[in-house]
Amino acid sequence: MSGRVEYEPASVKALLAEMKDTAELLIDLSYSAVLHGSDDVAAEVLKLEERMDVLQLRARMSLLMAARNPEDAETLAPVLGVVGAAEKISDAAGDIAKVVLDDIRVPEAIRAALPEAVESLVRAELAADSDYAGRTLLDVNLETETGVRVLAIRRGGDWLLNPNRDTELLGGDVLLLRGPDERIGGVYETATGDAYEPPAVPEPAIDDLERAVDSVVTMKNMSELSVDLAYGAVLFDSTDLAAEVVELEAEVDALKSRFEAWTLRAASRVEDPVSLRGLVHIATATEVISDAAVEISEGVLRGLDTHVVVQEAVEESDEVIVRETVEADSALDGATLGGEEVATETGMRVIAVRRPDAETDEWVVQPGPETGIAAGDVLLAKGTRASADRLRDLASA
Repeated sequence: MSGRVEYEPASVKALLAEMKDTAELLIDLSYSAVLHGSDDVAAEVLKLEERMDVLQLRARMSLLMAARNPEDAETLAPVLGVVGAAEKISDAAGDIAKVVLDDIRVPEAIRAALPEAVESLVRAELAADSDYAGRTLLDVNLETETGVRVLAIRRGGDWLLNPNRDTELLGGDVLLLRGPDERIGGVYETATGDAYEPPAVPEPAIDDLERAVDSVVTMKNMSELSVDLAYGAVLFDSTDLAAEVVELEAEVDALKSRFEAWTLRAASRVEDPVSLRGLVHIATATEVISDAAVEISEGVLRGLDTHVVVQEAVEESDEVIVRETVEADSALDGATLGGEEVATETGMRVIAVRRPDAETDEWVVQPGPETGIAAGDVLLAKGTRASADRLRDLASA
């Protein structure tokens, strides 16, 4: 990080929200950089990590200015814990990106083993004479026409983390694009004016590499979910969400152990065991992220009151994250998310399903329309407060 950071009056809620969005994007980009072997995307992770450093300092300054007495200090302590945990997430994402940039090594054929459902992610610098330049995302209609979406935009030193239909694309913007392999090349060429050269896909030299790649994808999804839920627990003072973060952390620990065991067994079957070193780094960073998510929600778990500045900000928020248990004989018992058109009927997006079990819970992260739901399943969803009430009605008998 370079440059002096000076205090500026800022909403703690706004800073926490931007840190949440930044943390989620950092996790997404860092894992994607490894899976797709992209130096360009990995470099963007380090730039975004610098942005997170600035956000942390500004948040700490704002919180210090808000403390006027011992009672304030007591309620601010959990929020400072949120800021510190965000730094750990940012550093862990940077460590994952450095697996690519510092040539720590992962199997070169990892891309060949990617599931078909995993879309490509590329970095494209928008040319001034591109057909997209000077137009809004609504006008370009990129996602509808091509299936490729703009995850984020870097404009000089500033980041647009949640570009929407009204966002105008300008020449010189760095676009982070995600979409299907067969479409993303055409979008890249239209944006940059340069030919798209997909990365080479060597033949796998390790048996059962697909299992390792599936584990990395699962780590990515669970890390994103745990951070999302942890920030939701803080912003909405929800002990239910905080408890789900703890459950996820235990699941990630078990996944990390299995992944490390696979890596050690694979080391005896490859000519160059050092080529697996990056996988160990990824597993370690994943555990750091899940532990940091627990730290974010720790104040809620301990019953500490949220500071008034956060409470006021929460009251103004339109979005909530909820946890609903499906009751027997409810509309969702025995249905699928698509069959009941949960997203359409309620306006809520189910981001995960946890299926409690006597020994170990099963998690469905990023469920789709075909995901089946049964009594006892725990739904984790995002949407408006009114939408949450409609989801609760569907889940109740």
